[in-house]
Amino acid sequence: MSHLSNAAEAMAAVARTITDDQLANKTPCTEYDVRALVNHLLFWGPSLAGGGRKESVPQPAGTESEADLAVGDWRGRLLALLDDITSSWAPPGAWEGETSMGTPQTLPAPVLGDMIVGELALHGWDLAVATGQQLELPADLLTHLHDRALTGVEQGREMGMYGPEVAVPTDAPTLDRILGLTGRDPAWT
Repeated sequence: MSHLSNAAEAMAAVARTITDDQLANKTPCTEYDVRALVNHLLFWGPSLAGGGRKESVPQPAGTESEADLAVGDWRGRLLALLDDITSSWAPPGAWEGETSMGTPQTLPAPVLGDMIVGELALHGWDLAVATGQQLELPADLLTHLHDRALTGVEQGREMGMYGPEVAVPTDAPTLDRILGLTGRDPAWT
């Protein structure tokens, strides 16, 4: 199983148990409550899947904040989307060459693929802690994420993807160190 599919499955396991009454819960990702974070994933997810297929996927009408996608069977749509992202990045060719998230700017496919792995893992953790759950990620995925975070954290901050680093002990669990590097407090409640 690939890192991307492991991160997607971990997020799916969390999503399966989120209840509708938890949609208003705050998340560690300060700009989102659970509903807004689900909306964010549903809004951008088709472009992430399109990146694996090297095809441009049109965004929903309006902006992310105007879209209200976390309604109706949001859970079923999110689980289907996670499956689509996983299957679109499953072929080895998805990780070769250049691709994009439906914008004119392209990135090397491995860079975008790793960004998606990080997005699924970090937002999976956001959803988990916001709803009283644990995010279960394999050790090799955590090592991969930590190595990628170390090499790309400054660029991620410049792009607005990460907040200021949160101090975490050097002997903390790998997930906690990743969270701290990316601006999240592992002790958030």
